[in-house]
Amino acid sequence: MGNERGYIIPIGGAEEKEGGSILERFAKLCGGSSARIAVIPTASQDPESGPRNERHFREMGVRKVRVLPLESRQDCQDEKWVRKIEDADGVYMTGGNQLRLSTTLGGTGVAEAMRRCNAAGLHVAGTSAGASFLSEHMIAYGDEGSTPRASLVTLAPGLGLSDRFIIDQHFRQRNRLGRLLAAISYNPRCLGLGVDEDTAAFIAPDDTFEVVGSGAVTVIDPSEMEYSSMDSAERDRPVSVINVRIHVLTEGGTYDISARRARVAPALTGKP
Repeated sequence: MGNERGYIIPIGGAEEKEGGSILERFAKLCGGSSARIAVIPTASQDPESGPRNERHFREMGVRKVRVLPLESRQDCQDEKWVRKIEDADGVYMTGGNQLRLSTTLGGTGVAEAMRRCNAAGLHVAGTSAGASFLSEHMIAYGDEGSTPRASLVTLAPGLGLSDRFIIDQHFRQRNRLGRLLAAISYNPRCLGLGVDEDTAAFIAPDDTFEVVGSGAVTVIDPSEMEYSSMDSAERDRPVSVINVRIHVLTEGGTYDISARRARVAPALTGKP
């Protein structure tokens, strides 16, 4: 581990496992064939989730893949599993239910090791529920719809690798613009990142990210928001939000979180 933070990689779910660019890029980032990858299937209730993802990474040529069977908070306090996080180059969290992640890992030795090691260079990726769990503020659950409403989203504490964004997943496929806008209305300090299926944002140590995959990442920037009626809206009524910027970035597009600047892929502009 070094002095530079590792990548944070939210994946929108349903990523292509065979010949897909997202997991192959993650594996390469972690060291390719010599990478040590820990798979955390806690979010899923499917007993095959961990072994299935282990096989996918091994088929990519990664020789050292370990599934961490973290089923209880006691498991997450076990020094054996804490050391597996400390020895890894990358951690991959599967999909399922993000509240299973937060209630099982939250406040444990494993969660603390993931934060500490990510700050020192560990790359952490999560798909679907695993993506939502990455940030400080986590969308626990909510309804579909394109118009924000006060009752549309429920927030909970996440893993806390960053407090600069809130992540939603399966974004376009499940019509989640309204609930991400509602989440941002609660906390206008954060960016909203809506990640489509088979799409990821590779968030670098310098807080810039590149979009990888077949869909898009929708960025909601509330830094110039002039007004939100969230504080006075009735539970099931629409919320007014004024002067929020929205960017939609496809593969190769980049975003600077600090400067709040979006750029499309060079191939789309015809410029190098």
